[in-house]
Amino acid sequence: MNVARSFNNWRKYRQTVTELGRMSTRELNDLGISRSEITSVARAAVR
Repeated sequence: MNVARSFNNWRKYRQTVTELGRMSTRELNDLGISRSEITSVARAAVR
C-alpha cells in the first residue's frame, strides 16, 4: 500500500509541476506564485 501511495503522490507532484510550468509568468503572478516556487507549491499540494 505504501508503494501505491508513494506512486500516486509522485504523479500528483509531477502533474502539478507540469501544469504550473505551462503557465505564463503573468498567470503565475496572478496566483501569487513565482516560477522559482513551483516545486515548493507542488510538494505542498501532495501533502
